[in-house]
Amino acid sequence: VSTSHLQLAAFALGTIGWILCTVSMGIVEWRVWHVDNTTVISSGIAWVGIWKVCFISYLYVSPGYREQFCHKFSGYDSFIPHEIYAAQGLLLTAMFMGLLGLAATIFALRNVYMGVTHKTLIAPFFLVGGFFYIFAGLCVLIPVSWNFYSVTHNQSIAFPPSYYMPSSPVAQEAGAAIPVGIVAVILLLLSGTFSLSYRFPMTANTITK
Repeated sequence: VSTSHLQLAAFALGTIGWILCTVSMGIVEWRVWHVDNTTVISSGIAWVGIWKVCFISYLYVSPGYREQFCHKFSGYDSFIPHEIYAAQGLLLTAMFMGLLGLAATIFALRNVYMGVTHKTLIAPFFLVGGFFYIFAGLCVLIPVSWNFYSVTHNQSIAFPPSYYMPSSPVAQEAGAAIPVGIVAVILLLLSGTFSLSYRFPMTANTITK
């Protein structure tokens, strides 16, 4: 037990990182677009996520009220840029890999703290969990970095007319999903490093042999 404090911390950090990875995947604010035509996009701001694009409009509601309109992306939409397609697949992979890392770490910690006799499985499962955490962190890092690059270079998206979105914004900025994803990357990579650092203690009998 005294040799697995870092691995317990890895489990805590990995859990938070996995939750933040899942949260970032569901947040629509990946890229915040500022548009000059407020006829439909009344607030002048639209949110581009990896699954849909949303904006506030007063056009079809009574004065004083507002409604959020969202258009969901389809797998057959050819206008979706590569960084959004990559984010969809890689974040789903990260969520699955992070879950496997948590399962492996839980099994190893159970053996440590519950006194289970399968000692030969402790170190391998910590190592497996560490690799899953690091792989999940890298799967989050790629889409977060790629989309942040697109934001900083104000790259456009050729939305179809039915979306009521301009192809290029006046300006755009990183939405809440990107910093959440960055924190998830840091926590997952830290948890993977902590898990990989485990060394099973040598007993007196082991040293004698």
